[in-house]
Amino acid sequence: MAQFVNGKDTLVTDAIDGLLAASNGALYRLDGYPHIKVVCRSDWDKSNVALISGGGSGHEPAHAGFVGEGMLTAAVCGEVFASPSVDAVLAGILAVTGEAGCLLIVKNYTGDRLNFGLAAERARAYGLKVSMVIVDDDIALPDLPQARGVAGTLFVHKIAGSLAHDGADLDTVTTAAQETVDDMASIGKSLDTCTVPGSVKEGRIAPGMAELGLGIHGEAGVEQVPFESATSAMDMVLDKLMPHVAGKDCVALVNNLGSTTPLEMAVLTHAMANSEKAVGIKTIIGPAPLMTSLDMHGFSVSVLPLNSDRRAALSRNVPLPNWPGMATLAPVSVKPLPDGLSPIQPIPSENAETRRLIETCCDLLIAAEGDLNALDAKSGDGDTGSTLSTAARALKGAMDRMPLADLTQLFRAVGNELSQTMGGSSGVILAIFFGAAGDACANGRPTQEALLIALDRISQVGGARQGDRTMIDALQPALEALPQGLKAAAIQARTGANGTAAMGKARAGRASYVPEGNLIGHNDPGAEAVARLFEGLATA
Repeated sequence: MAQFVNGKDTLVTDAIDGLLAASNGALYRLDGYPHIKVVCRSDWDKSNVALISGGGSGHEPAHAGFVGEGMLTAAVCGEVFASPSVDAVLAGILAVTGEAGCLLIVKNYTGDRLNFGLAAERARAYGLKVSMVIVDDDIALPDLPQARGVAGTLFVHKIAGSLAHDGADLDTVTTAAQETVDDMASIGKSLDTCTVPGSVKEGRIAPGMAELGLGIHGEAGVEQVPFESATSAMDMVLDKLMPHVAGKDCVALVNNLGSTTPLEMAVLTHAMANSEKAVGIKTIIGPAPLMTSLDMHGFSVSVLPLNSDRRAALSRNVPLPNWPGMATLAPVSVKPLPDGLSPIQPIPSENAETRRLIETCCDLLIAAEGDLNALDAKSGDGDTGSTLSTAARALKGAMDRMPLADLTQLFRAVGNELSQTMGGSSGVILAIFFGAAGDACANGRPTQEALLIALDRISQVGGARQGDRTMIDALQPALEALPQGLKAAAIQARTGANGTAAMGKARAGRASYVPEGNLIGHNDPGAEAVARLFEGLATA
């Protein structure tokens, strides 16, 4: 798998320097490359307790992305998924620790515990006050003698960071950090493992499966289960978490493990907000990538019971772009549409033949979804089939509301329906088409002429004409041949659709942005959809 890296050996140092270059001077690093990779606050004066965390890289933005006022003082970075050395940790301690001392926040992995622990002993030998907390918030494997440290570490960063910022002493900061560790719980779920640069990706999770409780280094979780939906995935995570907070009001940190899209993370958040299992979750941090696992396609949730001190610390604003802040989890706010946007509802009427015709068209588009998506992927974003099938399903569901016995009103009603249910430019174009056809029928034009008038209207608005490699290349000849019957129209539609494969450069529509070489030999998906409609109707 190709990745945007220059090489495995310089991956981490290149990434750190990229972070520093974009920090507006807020961060600096110690001059110890390649073995010592420590990121520090530029404004630190050693007057308060310093907070140091770190570990292997690959979890960005953790930990260097949380160095700044109100959170970490320094982050010690190892290579990808490898603990930093004792010397690197000691360098970080010596660089930022003053008389107030420092707290080391360490995830519970053997390498981190050993290297941070020995560095702490050496720093104490220099006369520095150093304390350490071990984060072990992962509840996925309850039989492990030592639980792993995962995204709940961010709770500790923020709560301890707030206290340190206000001048609390080392004992107070350490106690609050340890109490936070004791009270929190985390678990993750993923559809795939991660890709470690320079290594072959492990194909442990089969398609259609999801793994519950896998570690942030790709370690195997507690079980693999069939993936059903975002809602079921979130419910399974909440089932594991909520007993650990015993019905108390708590905050949930919703973490993107790497390559889960913002759209998916929002869906997962919706699932959590509406789950009966989330009783007690009153506030949320995220959804955001906070402690990732390279490109893992998954998410994790961490929960922590709240008291007034924790609430104040977690809600406190910090000038760090990677920290999303804490928000109240509230019901969705909905307000009425502005006047004039709610369409006038037609008076329903019945016509069995018209109903059968429309439902046949809808079924044809639904059946063609996969083929049209594959065709659109050659020239666009691969969604033509999905867009048309979504609208077709909605239109079938609206049949009982349609004025099926009044063609003029029916055209207008179909146009209104498509304008609401069909995304992209296709919905707008077809809404204009059917609206114009309804207007033409209202002016006494016969159906075939009304449809051609409507076609001319969308050409005027959209700018596409026959020969521009759009659906018009199939629709116009089909409508012109319609007086000779559906079979003649289907032949013309197919000829027009197939002709788009030889047109090369498109002159309208999304395909006009695509190089000519990508289009040759492939029918325009809109024209193909029109051809399939007429062919299906001709044989129905």
